[in-house]
Amino acid sequence: MSTQRGLAPELFAALDLDGDGKLSRDELQAAARQLGWHWPQARLYAVLDRLTLHKPLSRKAFLASLASMAQDPLGPFGRVLLRAWSPTVPQSGDRRRPSERDEQREPDEGDGPLAHQSTGAAQDQLAHLLAQSGEPEAADDYRELAELAADALEPLAIHSGAMLVIDPQRSFTRGCWAQSLGPDGAREIQPIRLAFESCARLLQNRHPLPETMFTRCPFPPDSYDWDEPLTSVLPRDQCYFVKPGNSVLWPPTNGFERWANRQLDDGKTTLVMGGCTLNSCVRVSAIETQKLLGSRGLHVVVDLSLAGARLGNYVRSAQFGGRSSVQAAVTEMGDAGVTVTAQVQWQH
Repeated sequence: MSTQRGLAPELFAALDLDGDGKLSRDELQAAARQLGWHWPQARLYAVLDRLTLHKPLSRKAFLASLASMAQDPLGPFGRVLLRAWSPTVPQSGDRRRPSERDEQREPDEGDGPLAHQSTGAAQDQLAHLLAQSGEPEAADDYRELAELAADALEPLAIHSGAMLVIDPQRSFTRGCWAQSLGPDGAREIQPIRLAFESCARLLQNRHPLPETMFTRCPFPPDSYDWDEPLTSVLPRDQCYFVKPGNSVLWPPTNGFERWANRQLDDGKTTLVMGGCTLNSCVRVSAIETQKLLGSRGLHVVVDLSLAGARLGNYVRSAQFGGRSSVQAAVTEMGDAGVTVTAQVQWQH
């Protein structure tokens, strides 16, 4: 970061493509690709994207931000990130794109027969996917898991709950994370793709929506954006929490704790989580949020129809005593006071 600080004026000049002294989000994205930014710049890119989310960043503010990052023990995830969070800016996912952008997207390469089914059939779709992938035991296990969770939660009033979708990014279906899985990547990511599509359908078809927020993990520019089903539903300036690790509570400067406490202050007592991956970031975020805010009356719920993991994590493993990683995660969440339900039934 000290190197970036010393080169900050040159870096700003390289990013400010139109030379107007302001860095817009479009310029950041285009310039980062032109400069070949990848993993070494992923953390900086995530914070700059957050800083330019609602308005361009002036040269003076850019230089001050990089200087602050260089001096902060948390680097880009310290004071600069905290300043990016403004409770005066609309944060909720119910700010939809204009109706003409809400049209159903055309199928893209890799979309299978699961792509345009109803959200209510998510469990059957996933069980079918597991069976078709040569994992009949995993399919049976997931059916049983979903059946046990079917009545875990009473219908939830929209005014009493909020929703958090963890990392619904293209990295997990088409980008660097998916590519890191090797030749089996296209097969492995199918449950995650299904979960993202279910999230998009819920957000597109539900009127009104519970207050909804999102997280993003720092990835290289080509992998950082929302996964395709979400881009057709969310406004381009949709707010989000930067989450570089497994827990939404880190860094403490990302705004999540402020947002969650605001939900409690507004009378919302249930936080529904979905996204990816079910046995990792969703599990850790749900457990840690329940532990931190349960004493204030918050009840964390994980919606299986909106959450996914790589296919292999649904398969029984000796590492988890003959259960799958997903089964072990569901048990761990339940033991921590998190309710895992097959599908939340939202009511007016």
